[in-house]
Formats: sequence, C-alpha cells, structure tokens
Amino acid sequence: MSSSDPKSRPKPGSWPPAPEAAPLPPSSWAKRTGFRPKFSGETNVSDSGQMSLPPRPREPDNQPDLEAGRARPLPVANGEPEGQKAVADKDQKVKRRRDSDGLPKGSSPGQNGTANSNGHAGANGATEAAPRRVARNEEVVDVLPQSTDDDGFVGSRPSHMMYELRDTPGLVPIGLYGFQHYLSILGSLILFPLVIVPAMGGNSEDTSNVVSTVLFVSGVTTLLHTTFGSRLPLIQGPSFVFLAPALAIINSPGFRGLNGNNFKHIMKELQGAIIIASAFQALLGYSGIMSLFLRLINPVVVAPTIAAVGLSFYSYGFPLVGTCIEIGAVQILLVIIFSLYLRKVSILGHRIFLIYAVPLSLVITWAVAFLLTETGAYSYKGCDPNVPTSNIISEHCRKHISRMKNCRVDMSHALKSSPWFRFPYPLQWGTPVFQWKMALIMCVVSIIASVDSVGSYHASSLLVASRPPTQGVFSRGIGLEGLSSVLAGLWGTGSGSTTLTENVHTIAVTKMGSRRAVELGACILIILSLVGKVGGFIASIPHAIVAALLCFMWAMLTALGLSNLRYSEAGSSRNIIIVGLSLFFSLSIPAYFQQYGISSHSNKSVPIYFQPYIVASHGPFRSKNGGVNYVMNTLLSLHMVIAFLVAVILDNTVPGNQQERGVYVWSEPETARREPAVIKDYGLPFRVGRVFRWVKWVGL
Repeated sequence: MSSSDPKSRPKPGSWPPAPEAAPLPPSSWAKRTGFRPKFSGETNVSDSGQMSLPPRPREPDNQPDLEAGRARPLPVANGEPEGQKAVADKDQKVKRRRDSDGLPKGSSPGQNGTANSNGHAGANGATEAAPRRVARNEEVVDVLPQSTDDDGFVGSRPSHMMYELRDTPGLVPIGLYGFQHYLSILGSLILFPLVIVPAMGGNSEDTSNVVSTVLFVSGVTTLLHTTFGSRLPLIQGPSFVFLAPALAIINSPGFRGLNGNNFKHIMKELQGAIIIASAFQALLGYSGIMSLFLRLINPVVVAPTIAAVGLSFYSYGFPLVGTCIEIGAVQILLVIIFSLYLRKVSILGHRIFLIYAVPLSLVITWAVAFLLTETGAYSYKGCDPNVPTSNIISEHCRKHISRMKNCRVDMSHALKSSPWFRFPYPLQWGTPVFQWKMALIMCVVSIIASVDSVGSYHASSLLVASRPPTQGVFSRGIGLEGLSSVLAGLWGTGSGSTTLTENVHTIAVTKMGSRRAVELGACILIILSLVGKVGGFIASIPHAIVAALLCFMWAMLTALGLSNLRYSEAGSSRNIIIVGLSLFFSLSIPAYFQQYGISSHSNKSVPIYFQPYIVASHGPFRSKNGGVNYVMNTLLSLHMVIAFLVAVILDNTVPGNQQERGVYVWSEPETARREPAVIKDYGLPFRVGRVFRWVKWVGL
C-alpha cells in the first residue's frame, strides 16, 4: 500500500508535541550494520512474553529493593531528580569497567553471544535491546534480582552485589564474608549426616566423625571447584539429591539382621556405590557428553525435578518433629520469624536475621532444650534413656522413652568423648564394597545431581559473572563434581559432593559473590573439621531439632526449584500442565510402589518415617532377576526420578517456542575467547587451560 493511502497516514498527535525520547542503545546487530532506528527504542520481547512498548524519555535507572520487591524512589533535590547525575556517573563507571576488562574502546560486553534478561540470546547470537524501565512483572526480585547495563545485557556485573566474582577487597573482609557465607548455608552441610548415620545404626561417636569428614571434604572440593571447575563461587557439599537413594540402600533387605557394627558394613557398601556413580558423572562431564545432554535440560525440566527432591521427604519431616513437639515447634517458628518477619531488620548494615536464620534459631532452640534437660523436664523416675527399648520392662518408661531420646541434649555423648584434634583420612571405615545394583541406582542419581547443577550454574552466573558460562565450562564443572564425589566416596561421607542448590539463595541474600571469599571460607571450614569437638557439638543436636530444621531446608529446596520457572513463560498453559503433571506423578507413582504389597503388621522394626524406603523388598516389579527387581523398584519409588522423566519427555516432545520453554542459552565459545572479562571469570589458572586447549568441549 502506498504512502498516499489515507489509512496508512500517521494520525496527528497531541499539541504541543511531547519532547523526543532519547533512543536506546542499539543492539549488537544494529552496531554491526550501522542501522539507526527511527523510533525512540527497538521493539523487544520481555521475560513475560509481551512486546515491550517504545520506552518513555530516558529515566535514570534506580536499583530495585531486594526485599521490598519494588524500585527505590529517586531522591529529589531543588525540585529536580538527582538521577541525571547518577546516569552520568554510571556511564563513567561502565567505561572504567570496560577499560579494566581490556575491551576495545568502541566495544561493549553486550556484543556477540550475550543473553537477554531471560538468559536467551538474540538472533545470530546478538543481544536484544532491553527496555530501560523494569517491567512490572520483574519488580519482585526477592531471590534473584537482575540488572540491565547500558548494553542491554542483564546480569552483567550487577551493581546490587556487594562483591562480585573477581573482587578481592582485602584479607579481613573476604574472610568475614566467606565465613558468613558458610554459616548461612550451614543447614545443608551438617544435616545430611545427622539423618543417615543413625539410620545405619551408628552411635553418637560415628555421627561426630562423619560430620567432621563432611566439613573437611566440603572445604577441599569447594577449593577444587572454584579453581579447576566452573570457577563460580559455589559451595560443594552433601546434596539432598543423594539422601533418598542413600536411605533406600541403607534399608535394603540384605542389611537386616546384621550382627556387629552395622554402620561400617553399610557405609562401605554406600561408598562403593558412590565411587562408581561419581566416576560415571566425571566421564559424562570430561567426555563432552554432558554438553549434548544439556540440550534436553531446560527450566521446565529443572524446576519440578528439584522441587520433587524437597517434597519427597514429607513423611520424615513433621512426624519426627512430633516426637518432641515443644522443641520442634519452637525451632520451626523461630526460623520462620527470623527469615520472614525479621528479614528487613538490619544491624550494622547486615540483615542478620535473614542471613543467619538457621544458625541463630538452632542456637536458641538448643539452649532451650539444654535448660529443660538440666531442670529435669525430661527425667522420669526409674527410667534410663541409655537402655535399649527392647530391654525396658516398665510400661511407664516405655511411654516416655521416645521423648527422652528425642528431646534431651545429653543423649549424645559425642561432645564429651570426641577428641580435640582428629584428621579425617580416606578409607577410615574400611575398604569399599562394590555392588552393581546399588551403583546403578547412584548413577541415575548422579544425572539428577547434574540437572540440579544446571540451574545453579546459570542463576549464579547471572548474579556474579560478566556472562553465563559456555557449555564447555559447564561440562568441566560437572566433570570436577564427579571427581569431587569420588573423594567423598573414598573419605566416606555417605553422599556425593555436588553443588548445593541453596548457593543461589545465599549469594542473593548476602550479596557476596567473591570467589576469593568462598575459597577462604573453605580453608576455615577445613580447619574447623580438624577440631573434633565441633563435630561432637553438632552430633549432640536432638533429633526433633534436626527434623524441624530439615522441614525448613526442604521447603526452601522446593521453592528454589520452582523459582527456575522465572526463566520461562510461567503463565503458559503448556508449561503449567507439564510442571503440574511432573509434580503430581512424582508423588503418586512412588506412593504406588511404596504401598504395594505392604501390610500394617509388616516391617515393624523399621520406623514409620523410613517405611517409604523399604520398597525394594515388596515392590510391584517382580521378575526372575532379583537385582533387576531391586533396581527398578527402588528407582521408580524415588520422586525426583519420576519428576525428571515426566518433565524431560514432555518438555522435549510438546511443541513450544524457545521463549516459552525458557531454554538456557550459554555463552558461545568463540565470543568468550575474544572477551578478556569472560576469560578472567572462567579461565583456568596456572596456565592449565593451555595444556588442555585441544579439549574444546571442556573449556572456553
């Protein structure tokens, strides 16, 4: 239609005409071609899937309030916003940052292969121009805030972080912040052994030794990961992904009726399974197979898989809290009050209650339990809590023995008996025992752990790094996680050592993303692991308090898993149905396997909260091969396995565009090699990268 057509003529606007809006910086495609837009801004697709309107006259960027979920108001001086000066200062800051990263004067970090606010790259790897104002649906940034720089790249050197990936403010600050980082994630490090060691029949001394071993291995593997892995500030430790399969192996039919030290016998079997599975994970990473597998893993797959890990322990959480309700309920209420109602309270510039919600509530509740124990609240005449339940004759003592064991803080003698110095050493429980059926279960679990790491790598890189990592860096990180889990199997932690999901929340809350701070904190953790009394104190925590903390940790894990949906179209009917089916079947199908062939009078020797993990002895899968029956019944009773299978099949077969699915987009290797900032973020130190330059699938 010609321009003379009256229908195509522009309608007259208001009079007097509005001042012309300042144009947005053009995208990288426009920079290469010299295209200059006629409008005030380039059309862009936002995270919500709606087309962004041309922006209003440029306004100064005000940083969002991480807790209030909205932008902070701009200060006004002499009737004029002070934002004009802030914009100029920001431009100077960006210019200085480019110079420090070694970029050419006319270049920008947003060119060639960068991502938009959803982690997606534009056409031909180019960056799409982002709207200058934060969209309404992006203002709620309680966990993972994202900021847009002048080049339209979201997450590039975010200014809301106190310390970023390569910042080294000094020995004392990074030491304090590094120790704070580990304190805030304390629950994920210490609660795993407090669950599995008693389940294996271990005593308080065994629990103390395993706790010290977990702290030691976590420190060592974190140093390895920040140096030779993904190089992101991610703490490695015993992931809850390994907890359900570990409990299933511990409650295997072959371990019932063992005489002698059940703990060491079961631990050696568990070590063998973890070592084989870890070697399999290392092979996936360093061979480059993980880069191919990465194409199937999207936010719609990661979200229900990780959420199912937290939801799967509902039968363990509050039932054990109820054994000492007055202590367990106090613990739950305190951690909720600290993390939610007092999260905005700041002391000396730090949100103490939000950052230290778990350790603060733990100390207070333990002190309350100690006072109740010392005042005789859990002492009953003629009853000794150290006597086995089977040897108690008095009906009066049988009635109160559960409260005595779960409420008293002196039930564990680990604090008194533990030495001041103890060095954890490999094979301390004996030579590992290898069985193919247990190893096969753990190999499947190692794939789930790798899926967990996908979301953690991507989200943390948007917070602290200049760009998301390349697929090669991701494969390298998975490979090193496999080697780290081999070390965990040799030392005998009862779990693999992988990236903890809670890392992302901790980084966003503490605003600390310095790699050096995490490394120094890992050194402090190694030193603490050598003090036997530390493990003894942790082992003395009553079971009810442990269960109450686990309720909070598993709820956080579920929420963090679902938070990955913000990288996709969360309101899409396609995604809603896929996530809903994945979560429902992850609860319903394992329930069928767990309840099949079980009666109310069977397995009375197993506590009620461990009943879901004895499915190998009565599951519906019954063939002529007992080993195949064991593997199939156990795997199909794991909630995370069902969630992953349903999500990955549906997400990769149901049609959907890239933006709707929220496909993770990683940095292109060619582009990353040309940007000094990316090389400094992910390049291997000590010129190790040059030795393995030919291995293109595990590096930049």
